[in-house]
Amino acid sequence: MKAPARRRTMLLALGVACVLVVSWAMGLVWFVRDARRPPRMPPPCDGAVALTGGQGRIEASLQLMARHRAGQLLISGVDPHATLGDFLTRTPRLLPLDVWLHTTLGRQATSTLGNADETAQWVRAHDIHSLIVVTAGYHIRRAMMEIARAAPGVRLYPFAVQPPALAHPHRLATWRLLVVEYDKWLLACVDTARWTRPVHGLIHHDDTRPAAAAVTP
Repeated sequence: MKAPARRRTMLLALGVACVLVVSWAMGLVWFVRDARRPPRMPPPCDGAVALTGGQGRIEASLQLMARHRAGQLLISGVDPHATLGDFLTRTPRLLPLDVWLHTTLGRQATSTLGNADETAQWVRAHDIHSLIVVTAGYHIRRAMMEIARAAPGVRLYPFAVQPPALAHPHRLATWRLLVVEYDKWLLACVDTARWTRPVHGLIHHDDTRPAAAAVTP
């Protein structure tokens, strides 16, 4: 390749790289602002699902149940040995008994993809047609996307919890978390997790079961 042609190729490659980097950075800014947006109260739905792996998610879903925003609740991805009694003793506010009678503990999921599959099984078993998805603001879009793929036809409504990390957006640890979640969302957009499903459980350990729920009665 002659020098002018090589130079044009390098300039083109550099230009493409710059466009990709700028697009990625602009998308990250949008993602961070979206993750920090206060949640909107969803309409009354057939059910709600809380995806474990962060603070405030289970509490928020129980409050939605208490306010009659959902008729059934799935807490997806709890420890295999956890019981409803464990959650009852750790809930700071007294809730109506009816809330606990309509709460199911999902024990299979250990990742977002697993949450989606577990939720899909549950909505089919309980004839759920509208669902509130409760998770962290930085996780809500990826969770909604995976659940929509696993349970097509179910109307989804987000309820994004604001975890303590988002209260300090300028900390390095928070930015690292947001960048990782942003990149995971980008990969979810092209459905890479299901392409690599045989090894997914070995390389993805996000949103694991909370240790706080591991206490047996």
